[in-house]
Amino acid sequence: MLKKIFIGLALLILGIVVTALLKSPDFRVERSLVIDAPAEKIFPYFNNHKKFNEWNPWAKMDPEAENTYTGPEFGVGAAASWDGKKVGKGTAKITESQPNERIVERMEWLEPMQGVSTVEFIFTPESDGKTKVTWAMYGKNESFMSKVMSLVMDCESMCGPEFEKGLADVAKLVTTPTTRN
Repeated sequence: MLKKIFIGLALLILGIVVTALLKSPDFRVERSLVIDAPAEKIFPYFNNHKKFNEWNPWAKMDPEAENTYTGPEFGVGAAASWDGKKVGKGTAKITESQPNERIVERMEWLEPMQGVSTVEFIFTPESDGKTKVTWAMYGKNESFMSKVMSLVMDCESMCGPEFEKGLADVAKLVTTPTTRN
């Protein structure tokens, strides 16, 4: 009986190892929302980390987290770091900022696990003064342990719904209900 348990456990571990080794290291999470506002009105909420935290779903998840801002207030070089019980510890720095078109950030997580990814926000004009806002995060799980962890903690299911919440919240901030007289 004990021998069968050990064989079963060994097969389970072997299966996890093989699955992790065969898993692609690449990951990408992306969500988009068409917002009833021009890019000029939306862009500042992404290009400035303090304004970003007005709608950031992770800031709402861990309001006690300590946030630190360095560099310029907005645009290339603007950086934020966070340290919280629920959101862990990390940094984000804007590396590219094309007004009303695109922002790219380097994200680095320090705790509870380490990793680096790229975050990209794209603002695409739509008809009637609306803007399609796309929030993407991508990178690689290069180490064996990060591949194993990705089997349990899927970036898509962890981040995708939060991206959706964040985009919906920024839409509320920039759209004003029309009143009729």
